[in-house]
Amino acid sequence: MTGSTPPWKRRFPSRGADHGPSDGPHGVRDDERGSSDTGSASLEPAAGPADHGDDLPVPAEPSVSVVGRRTAAIRQKAREGVRKGGSRARAGLAYLTDRIIEIAPRIPVRDLATLRRQFPGLGPEQLADKLVAGAASATASVGAGIGAAAMLPVPPAMPTELAAEITGVAAIELKMIAELHEVYGARPPGGLRQRSTAYLNSWSGERGIDVTKPSTINSALGGHMKRELRQQIMKRMVRDLPNLMPFMVGAAVGAVMNRRDTRKLADRIRKDLRTFQVPWDQLPELPPLKPPADALDVGNLPKELGM
Repeated sequence: MTGSTPPWKRRFPSRGADHGPSDGPHGVRDDERGSSDTGSASLEPAAGPADHGDDLPVPAEPSVSVVGRRTAAIRQKAREGVRKGGSRARAGLAYLTDRIIEIAPRIPVRDLATLRRQFPGLGPEQLADKLVAGAASATASVGAGIGAAAMLPVPPAMPTELAAEITGVAAIELKMIAELHEVYGARPPGGLRQRSTAYLNSWSGERGIDVTKPSTINSALGGHMKRELRQQIMKRMVRDLPNLMPFMVGAAVGAVMNRRDTRKLADRIRKDLRTFQVPWDQLPELPPLKPPADALDVGNLPKELGM
């Protein structure tokens, strides 16, 4: 009975004894894997359905065409977003340009005689300094007011606040430019519309108008001038973005930056005007400037403009 299990130790009588080899117990029984001829149980995993890779479903990977279509769709959406954003920005610039062109003839301008009556005893440079100081203080007030309003938690109103600031500052600086031309004896020829267009050209190009060279005076609202106006407005928008910072920081920044920018503009204009300045005693008698019928209230710009 060598190599077999005694009958009294069999747990499952229905199963037969493991008949080992007749020459001795050289193999070891492995209940799950069977006998091994090497005398030890096999450590290899039992064969089963997992050993056959073909029997299990393999997750399908997206084809190249599907990935390409998804990428193309994402790119198309990105292009549409950029295009819509660009069209909105162009529309906003066009609106601001038209608004500034519309209000330019409504800005009341004091002629030289009126300025000399209001500031008696001052020469051209002293009178120009007064005009620049008043304009810088006014644009600083606009910047501070818009910066204070920007602290309110209403993000959709920020573009409107920025447009109001740019329009208000433009009106103040256009008035300053027109009166500086009066002080330096360089009033552009023509009527109200022609002079307003010339002052718009001076504001957009940040240069004075040489009335001794009529060819340099652009009195027509052409495409080139509108492009210059849009570029100037874009520069102002970029510079005015810090004014929208919250917690009253934008108010302080707006006041400082507007004051600085107005003074820089005035310095450039005055530098050009000095080159072709006409002394007061040599000025021909010019007709007085009448205020426009629908004059703009420069002291109350945001309310007046409906912003």
